[in-house]
Amino acid sequence: MSMTDTRSAAPAPRIALIAHDHKKDTMVELAREYLAFLKTCTLCATGTTGSRLQDQLGLTVQRMLSGPLGGDLQIGAKLAQGEIDLVVFLRDPMTPQPHEPDINALVRACDVHDVPCATNLSTARLVLARLSERR
Repeated sequence: MSMTDTRSAAPAPRIALIAHDHKKDTMVELAREYLAFLKTCTLCATGTTGSRLQDQLGLTVQRMLSGPLGGDLQIGAKLAQGEIDLVVFLRDPMTPQPHEPDINALVRACDVHDVPCATNLSTARLVLARLSERR
């Protein structure tokens, strides 16, 4: 950007990443696909998902508590405060475990605050592809 250019750079997208146990590998692969873009974003994730993204891909992630301990609620609070621009919650509708976070409250908060929420791989790819085009 030149000194005479009055446009300001768009702020980094703030993305929350959550995955049920059987979708954690899928989340890592999704993040690998969009790694260059995600490195430019402000990321937060529930505990184990965040650990895997940090350890396996070197992403900088604000790790919340694990889902069963309330990490999804922490993300919901950030969302309600206007601190999240996108939620990617890869859920396992076929074999959910009792200890995994419940998606209903988070999806409701996304709807109330008009924040996109991708709950499957196809939707996540569409939204991430669109966001990455804007950077």
